[in-house]
Amino acid sequence: MALVPMRQILEEAEKGKYGVGAYNVNNMEQLQGILWAAEETKSPVILQVSKTALEYTDKELLVAMVKVIANKYNDIPIALHLDHGSNLELVKEVIDLGFTSVMIDGSLEKDGKTPRSFDDNVRVTKEVAEYAHPLGVTVEGELGTLGGIEDGIAASEVILTDPDDAKRFVEETGVDALAIAIGTSHGAYKFKATPKLALDIAEKVHQDLPNVFLVMHGSSSVPQDLVEEINAYGGKVAKAMGVPIEVIQEAIGLGVRKINIDTDGRLAFTGAIRKYFHEHPEVFDQRKYLGKGREAIHKWVKSKMIDFGTAGHAHDYQPLTLEDMKKFYSNR
Repeated sequence: MALVPMRQILEEAEKGKYGVGAYNVNNMEQLQGILWAAEETKSPVILQVSKTALEYTDKELLVAMVKVIANKYNDIPIALHLDHGSNLELVKEVIDLGFTSVMIDGSLEKDGKTPRSFDDNVRVTKEVAEYAHPLGVTVEGELGTLGGIEDGIAASEVILTDPDDAKRFVEETGVDALAIAIGTSHGAYKFKATPKLALDIAEKVHQDLPNVFLVMHGSSSVPQDLVEEINAYGGKVAKAMGVPIEVIQEAIGLGVRKINIDTDGRLAFTGAIRKYFHEHPEVFDQRKYLGKGREAIHKWVKSKMIDFGTAGHAHDYQPLTLEDMKKFYSNR
């Protein structure tokens, strides 16, 4: 199946009241593991690529790989999404490469730390929407800031989303999806104790903006079995704590439709490889140990697709193209 616009995937998730995981991709093994899980569970899926991933892999190579592998899964809706795009130039670049969705993170200044003013965030985000929508590309914006550090994203202060500001922000920018700050954080070391998120914000924004799809960033659960596996085989991941799956499921029930997860995949991949090295110190064939990482990604993503309610929804609709979405945006 050709890549589909992310907006369509999220529209179907809203109809079915489930969440769709957005999984970060840096290499072939991650990509294969994620799509194996999508095929097995019959789930739509969002593949996310960050700026640093584009730099790591060689952007043309990574996108070509996504397109080739995605075409093998004719019955799975797949969106290719830019995660935390920082400027219009990067957005233009990835759209030219074939991305069907982009996030513009206008919540932070160019230093990646200082929160932008509301008006500046609107200006930056609107500029991207005005460029992307005529091309049929979905746009995600962000209002508020998260804590933690991941791929260079590290706000100097945490600012929760104000529902009244969210309504004005969407009206002025025209975004399809909105990342809201409700107390989550990037990275593995999110919390020192069981978190209490501001889920009332998600509920209020969803009530006010039922046609805009809410996104929860920093949603890795940091499962302790994955942490323990890493540490059992020489790792040092100490006192890591994430968002419990029950809290994510509650957020989905209140209207969150896109759930961003990266750290958990890193943990699963790393733990499997560390274990394999420990048990097979004589092996130096990278296909052997990277294959174990791929299997771990498959197992982990499969569990998330079941937990989020995504499983079984791949056949709910006929996929749209970017040409279809151009007509949609021109008629709005």
